[in-house]
Amino acid sequence: MLIHGLLIPDDLHYLVEQQTWARPLPGGVFRLGITALGLKASGEIYMCRPKSVGTELAQGRAMAVVELAKSIVSVKTPLSGTVLQVNKALEEQPELIWQDPYGEGWLLDLQASDWVGEQAALLSGEAARQPMEQYAWLNQIKPQT
Repeated sequence: MLIHGLLIPDDLHYLVEQQTWARPLPGGVFRLGITALGLKASGEIYMCRPKSVGTELAQGRAMAVVELAKSIVSVKTPLSGTVLQVNKALEEQPELIWQDPYGEGWLLDLQASDWVGEQAALLSGEAARQPMEQYAWLNQIKPQT
């Protein structure tokens, strides 16, 4: 789907208030990243430091720190679990997050610890449309043309 001209893939699970996504991979693993809408609201990313492999994360807590033009912010994880892998390409090319947020700009892979219990907090497909549109409106994101 498109929200204000920005791609929000229907097959991902979103923690809308944090503008992060989770893509299911085999074996209870999820690839995590930041939405295009969240990136548009925050601006260009100059540096990204995901949590280290082996780190235990709790849903809604920091999974990475990013440096923006005027601030440093925590990126919140949509799921709890253990970090299995981080996107090493971001060390040299943090712009991948902005250029390809759902592909080469992913942040980390996580072994989910409570997918069944936490999935209710996530939205996907059409269920995500209205909350995403509201986020765009509240953050004064202008439609892309």
